[in-house]
Amino acid sequence: MTLTKESRVTLNDGNKMPILGLGTFASHEVPKDLAEDAVKVAIDLGYRHIDCALITGNEMQIGHGIRSKIADGTVKREDIFYTGKLWCTFFSPDMVRKGLERSLRDVGLDYLDLFLMHWPFSIKPTGAADPSEKDKPFIYDNVDFCATWEVLEACKDAGLVRSLGVSNFNRRQLERLLNKPGLKYKPVCNQVEFHLYLNQHRLLSYCKSKDIYLVAYSVLGSHRDGNWVDPSLPVLLDDPILNKVAAKYNRSPAEVAIRFILQKGAVVLAKSFTPARIKQNLGVFEFELRPEDIKTLDSLDRNLHYGPFKEMKQHPEYPFHDEY
Repeated sequence: MTLTKESRVTLNDGNKMPILGLGTFASHEVPKDLAEDAVKVAIDLGYRHIDCALITGNEMQIGHGIRSKIADGTVKREDIFYTGKLWCTFFSPDMVRKGLERSLRDVGLDYLDLFLMHWPFSIKPTGAADPSEKDKPFIYDNVDFCATWEVLEACKDAGLVRSLGVSNFNRRQLERLLNKPGLKYKPVCNQVEFHLYLNQHRLLSYCKSKDIYLVAYSVLGSHRDGNWVDPSLPVLLDDPILNKVAAKYNRSPAEVAIRFILQKGAVVLAKSFTPARIKQNLGVFEFELRPEDIKTLDSLDRNLHYGPFKEMKQHPEYPFHDEY
């Protein structure tokens, strides 16, 4: 399986997505300018896929990093694949385009390459100055995500976004969207938590059957933000079996964990703001895991969500009550 940092997959709408992207989530304690610096480093190293979201609060910095590399001639706009996400307080049909336009304004681009519904459920704005603030109490709303999708389709027709997708949808929710009467554009991808302890084999198989790519976040299982993750959960990169396989290839556990997902046929978002690690992650294109090692790593699955978003378990559209 020959993969390079230039490798792209062809989405069901004909657009192409780089198979390795830079993830940019960071807790509120992390200085925002680190995201800008990371984007500049990543683009200089050859990354062309940048993933962000309104809820991360750093789209302005990410956008400045992208635009600076366009301005200095390193890349052209069409070289960059930028993903944004519609936060759950913007799911009401009269708010969808406003949410997209806000991301366009913050990142400073004329269009987004991909725009995702961040979750399959809607949340009522709390009245805060910024309705996306995640430290406010969540009050769920009953907006049907199919109605949200219709407005997103109109945004695509208007040229504001090239491709449309979803995030954190289970099979049942994908089926509902795919079977929506009058569906004009089916989602090109479903971005989900995907790592060795949550290998998503059933959802991956289903999405492949529908020509929908899985895009993997939290691929190293090491996201330890106490606001979202139980700190008592095991650290994936410390797993002895993973480390044994990594030693066999003389690679880091992180490289092996990422390569595993790429060989499964998913797109990977590798989050790091550390230049050395951003560079090291490109090492995934220098080796290939053998079938017996893929099988060994498959055995590590625990169906473990590091980010279960438990605050919304009572929402009727909470996705993780289903098997997959």
